Amino acid sequence: MGDISEQDQRRRRLAAWKASGRILWRGSADRPLGERLASLAADASSVHDLDGWTDVYGDGVVAELESRVADLLGFPAAAFFPTGTMAQQVALRCWAGRTGNATVALHPLSHPEVHEGGALSVVSGLRTVHPTSAPRLPTAEEIHGADEPFGTLMLELPLRDAGFVLPAWDELVDVVAAARERDAVVHFDGARLWECETHFGRPLKEIAGLADSVYVSFYKSLDGMSGAMLVGPSAVVEEARVWRHRYGGQLFQQYPAALSALLGLDRELPRLPSYVAHARVVATALAEGFGAPAPGAAGGPAVVPWFRVHPRTPHTHQFQVWLPYDAAVLNEAAVRQAEKSGVTLFRRWFEPDAGPPGVAVAEVTVGSAGLEWTADDVRRALGEFMARVARVAAESGPAD
Repeated sequence: MGDISEQDQRRRRLAAWKASGRILWRGSADRPLGERLASLAADASSVHDLDGWTDVYGDGVVAELESRVADLLGFPAAAFFPTGTMAQQVALRCWAGRTGNATVALHPLSHPEVHEGGALSVVSGLRTVHPTSAPRLPTAEEIHGADEPFGTLMLELPLRDAGFVLPAWDELVDVVAAARERDAVVHFDGARLWECETHFGRPLKEIAGLADSVYVSFYKSLDGMSGAMLVGPSAVVEEARVWRHRYGGQLFQQYPAALSALLGLDRELPRLPSYVAHARVVATALAEGFGAPAPGAAGGPAVVPWFRVHPRTPHTHQFQVWLPYDAAVLNEAAVRQAEKSGVTLFRRWFEPDAGPPGVAVAEVTVGSAGLEWTADDVRRALGEFMARVARVAAESGPAD
């Protein structure tokens, strides 16, 4: 496989994904710069009057986006942020001031704990506690039984690093009630809240309405360029705007991100239920394919000695696949499949932070491109992928 830089590996992957005629999902960052700009210029007039003046420090198209999202999620006010990391730090800081308690209860696999370099404590002076370490959201009993007071309960919906998992609706209602019984406010990390309607069987307003404040992202599921929105009570959002400026988030112009977010609300949001439904088809086909006899061994051993599709029935349009191979082997097999056959089944494989060596996980996302795949397509692509895995593993030699 050779020693090549991560940047060169990324370019190779991007080229292979772009050339793939069959792929489960195309990310907004997968397209070349000129293509992305041309697409935005061609489509933006469908969501905003382009003869109007550009935004300056949050007016114009940015204010229009804020109004639309506040109404969509059923809150009186919203503030646009350049990143979700900033939006959530500001929200939790505002609630700490109001509750008089700077302790935030959240899951140890939540985004601020895993992907933000300790920013809640280092930058915002907040302290975190963990009601549970199980790979799921906390239960009402765990909230009631927490050892110490906390001012805010933050729930990541879905919990990405545990497998994009969600509680049942009644469980979520009970967890929120348990937090309020402890005089805590509730904040939803809703980076991927948009695709939760199918699992909960509730509209977005009802889901978001359980919380005191909610953050949502525009690029993770809605194909936006960047940006996040914090929604909540008017007084909290107004204070958040002050903190946004202090944190360096009062940008001069943000119209590309705002326009792409409006396009995502119009185009991708209505399609998400179909993506969730088809992710279940894909997950079932993968599980069937992994459990099938190896080629030429009718009734014999399965294609792999061990696998995990998690959750077996995805809660959203994203789920995890686990395999007992080094991530480097699986990544090489995946990119070769894309290059040689024009089929991208898996995008990236990672070695988890915890667990035995030689086990890797991939996040599978089903988007509009994935709707074209039948269950048979998935099983065929998986068979080809596993054949390539065997060849790459043989080339790599025995594991240490």
